[in-house]
Amino acid sequence: MGKLKVLLVVANLELRRRLSGILSTDLELDVVAEANNAYTARDKIIECNPDVMLLCHDLPRMPGIVFLEKLMPQRSTATLVVAESQYEDAAYRAGARDFIACGTDFEVLEHDNICRRLKKMAGGEWLTAPKRTFQPAGNTIGTGSTSTTTSIIAMGASTGGTEAIATVVRGLKKDIPGVVLVQHMPEGFTKMYAQRLDHEGEVSVKEAVSGDVVRQGQILLAPGDKQMRIVKINGRYQVECKYGPRVSGHCPSVDALFESVARVAGKEAIGVLMTGMGSDGAKGLLAMRNAGARTIGQDEKTCIVYGMPKVAYDIGAVCWQVPLDQISQKIHYLLDKRQ
Repeated sequence: MGKLKVLLVVANLELRRRLSGILSTDLELDVVAEANNAYTARDKIIECNPDVMLLCHDLPRMPGIVFLEKLMPQRSTATLVVAESQYEDAAYRAGARDFIACGTDFEVLEHDNICRRLKKMAGGEWLTAPKRTFQPAGNTIGTGSTSTTTSIIAMGASTGGTEAIATVVRGLKKDIPGVVLVQHMPEGFTKMYAQRLDHEGEVSVKEAVSGDVVRQGQILLAPGDKQMRIVKINGRYQVECKYGPRVSGHCPSVDALFESVARVAGKEAIGVLMTGMGSDGAKGLLAMRNAGARTIGQDEKTCIVYGMPKVAYDIGAVCWQVPLDQISQKIHYLLDKRQ
């Protein structure tokens, strides 16, 4: 079996040297050419006929993802895109087979991760590597490999949230990891709302009580008069619902929940912040993102009140802004990627 021919398309000289050094240490990989722009890359593809291409989005004259979109109809090339996290969906739409989120810190591009992913992407006799894992990126996220699976999903909403949450619930599959949820509501109403949600889709929904275990296929809704936080006991996530002061002006508070998820679950979590007035949940979502969780904010167009998600977006807490009717789809997409 010959070596896997790799084309390296990277404008940043430091990064190109680092990647070339990483790939050259693998005896099964051969960097047959390098390019620092899309036009040189096009010529190298014709000249060298690479098996795979490692492509950075940050290229002069023509961005990498734009180049890939133009290339694929003419010459399908197995491509791994390296870019900031906000370009992930665009990369896959353009035809990328894999994606690594990478900001200014290149430590996520460690040897085993990137070499294995190139081999897997090539298919055929190279298809021996483990499945793709998500790499967090950006200045506020920790670096390094994150191969753990998602164990918990935390969601929060306020004004307009009752219908928004119902829309998301209808799109969730019964094998979803356990969900913990805060919707700003007074005492007594949360139990009725949980009963309503329980009939909306495949997942079960109940008003949480202290000691409830976070279970697959179930949503635990914070009671209207208590703060709900996550704890981990004997390796299992549980909720703790207690009377207490308002946090960020609310009880229950999305910030209180999200901050506990950040502390206890870290990169094993996904956070979702939806429509609502004010800023509750923004700081907590940022804490989750800083801890390695992947975070979703509802976009302005589909929010009844674009308050909480806007503050979260403005402070850098949101990895992806998503229309309401696509949030459940995005959650499952992220879950599939982490397996």
